[in-house]
Amino acid sequence: MKLLTKTLAAASLAGAALAATPAAAQVSGNIAVANAPATIAFSNALNTAYQQINTTYAADITSLQQKSQQRQSLVQPFDTDGDGQLNQTEMQAYQGTTQAQQVQTLDQELGQLSNRLDAARVYAIEQVLNQYGTALQSVITQNNIVAVLSPDSLVWSNQAANINQKVLDAMDAAPVAVQVTPPQGWQPSQQAVAAFQQVQQIRLIAAARQQQAQQQAQQQQPAQPSGR
Repeated sequence: MKLLTKTLAAASLAGAALAATPAAAQVSGNIAVANAPATIAFSNALNTAYQQINTTYAADITSLQQKSQQRQSLVQPFDTDGDGQLNQTEMQAYQGTTQAQQVQTLDQELGQLSNRLDAARVYAIEQVLNQYGTALQSVITQNNIVAVLSPDSLVWSNQAANINQKVLDAMDAAPVAVQVTPPQGWQPSQQAVAAFQQVQQIRLIAAARQQQAQQQAQQQQPAQPSGR
């Protein structure tokens, strides 16, 4: 219902605008659909930046993994039903213990490590966003596009209207050097933070699907004949 309401409202506004526009002023051209986070997520620039982050912040990543395992080992003895979380009864036994105090300290350290890594990723995405804007404008010009819509605002569109691959090709054809260490006093833009959250989700889903496909492929492989 919410989507329908938004669609009807947009259609009403579009109809009113067309009715108020002289025929001579109407513009002819193509309407396209583009998804910035989905395009950025698979760009060479971001893949390279993420690889660089894994190298530059290798010590932080290792420390994050080690402290996460340490935290889990401290909490696990209190998880008597083994469901991976503490219920009310288990929490009562856990609170006030030495382990709880150690976990509190670890949570602060984990938060600092995660914030540093996320800041590097957001900073990288902020730069790739600028590259995306340039590539999008190039595709718009080359394909006589007069309007670009987001998938969130669509009920249906022909696949031919999707220009994600064209924009991605334009980005990869003109790679940029992405810095992964934010300068002193840098503050991320809201647009970059929102894009980061979407990109992370897209990459996680893609990785999970790839892993699932690999597992299915392994299961479908015929058993090797045993030697005599």
